[in-house]
Amino acid sequence: MEITPNNIVLVSAALLLLSVFAGRTGSRYGLPTLVLFLGVGMLAGADGFGIRFDSAEATQFIGMVSLSIILFSGGADTKLRDIKPVLGPGIVLATVGVLVTTLVTGAFIYYLFHVFAPAYAFGWTESMLIAAIMSSTDSASVFSILGSAKTDLKENLKQTLELESGSNDPVAYLLVIILIGMTGVGRSEPLADLLLSSGGMLVAQLLIGAAGGLAVGFASVWLVKRLRSDNEFMYPVLMIACVFFSFSLTELAGGNSYLSVYVSGLVVGNSKLPMKRTITTFFGGFTWLVQIIMFLTLGLLVNPSELVAVVVPGVALGMFMILIARPVAVFISLLPFRTFTLKARLYIAWVGLRGAVPIIFATYAIVSPTVEHAGFMFNIVFFITLLSLLIQGTTVSRMARWLKLCQPMKESAFAGVELPDDVASTMSELEVTADMLFDGETLRTVELPPKALVIMVKRRGEGYVVPKGDTRLRVGDTLLLISQK
Repeated sequence: MEITPNNIVLVSAALLLLSVFAGRTGSRYGLPTLVLFLGVGMLAGADGFGIRFDSAEATQFIGMVSLSIILFSGGADTKLRDIKPVLGPGIVLATVGVLVTTLVTGAFIYYLFHVFAPAYAFGWTESMLIAAIMSSTDSASVFSILGSAKTDLKENLKQTLELESGSNDPVAYLLVIILIGMTGVGRSEPLADLLLSSGGMLVAQLLIGAAGGLAVGFASVWLVKRLRSDNEFMYPVLMIACVFFSFSLTELAGGNSYLSVYVSGLVVGNSKLPMKRTITTFFGGFTWLVQIIMFLTLGLLVNPSELVAVVVPGVALGMFMILIARPVAVFISLLPFRTFTLKARLYIAWVGLRGAVPIIFATYAIVSPTVEHAGFMFNIVFFITLLSLLIQGTTVSRMARWLKLCQPMKESAFAGVELPDDVASTMSELEVTADMLFDGETLRTVELPPKALVIMVKRRGEGYVVPKGDTRLRVGDTLLLISQK
């Protein structure tokens, strides 16, 4: 078939449609939708319907753009009041956890391939490179799976896992770049000096990345408040521009761009903005679109027939990471923090999901002229990602129930109701109890917080009621209050 723009559009539409229906079907059976997006890409690829796609450079670009949107959206959905109690453990997991995972896994890889795949008996540098590529938990997978769960988690586990997955990519990325550089032939720099300079580079990238994210985040808030456009859809467009400014300007300044966009999202998500609901709704759909495109692209890049050669070492390495490397890294990282119970630590160790990020990092090895057997590295990283999503991704909720870490998710009765930015008032919800109705059942007889006004009543099974003074309340009704600041 001749390749034309129309054919490209047709195939793209078919892949997107197939991904949507695959995700809908998979959710009924507890399968992570991201696995199915990968599967659709593999099915459409060279070993399936015959679409040939082998550009690692294009995959890197698509991954960079997609991860920028995903990390920004994840940061914007994270409330600072929620992550404040877990800031310490989250940051330690994102740094020390990545380093420990790399060291433990790299040592295992070195000996594993000498036994199971002598033809690919990697040296220490290459072993550590593969481990670094797979060392970070994937933000897209964690945000997607935890976000779609129907229950909440005790001990601030959801906030801890989201903070870790959203902020651990910079350390893994820098390790990958350093180790790729160490694979070069004829390196004359002493190892001790290289490690010292690498440590300084890591600190600098993290500090510049965080500073860049804060700067662009506050600048974005300032710009959005002063846009004053009659077209509400211009606000999300402006925010997209700010996301890419955060990524690119931080990169030019020598900082870590992925950390920058996550921090920018935190700033924007925790600020009062005009048209915030429009921005949030837009980014919700846009994030799912880029996730589908990214995972489809990654699925197209791999040839499933080549994965057969990595099944034995892949299963061994994957199970080692799930059952040993990740738990060791988690338990070492959380040693200073006594607030987590043993069950909570076990759960954090289990939700060490791999996803798009390791596969994208593996493409850096493919495009590097100094890395040998990069194609084999890519295939084993892809295989372990599938293994992680199928084993860990399908049991996230089941493991929480087994460890008795679930708790009912408290949903707002007035979700989506917001006040304009220029209104100096706050909204809150109050559930009616029997004690509140002791002096009478009408609204005028109920004692309310000072300077509070009831503007809506949510009644179970009957919808919403516009309140008046003689409105009779019932136990279990939820009141929407507006209070003066």
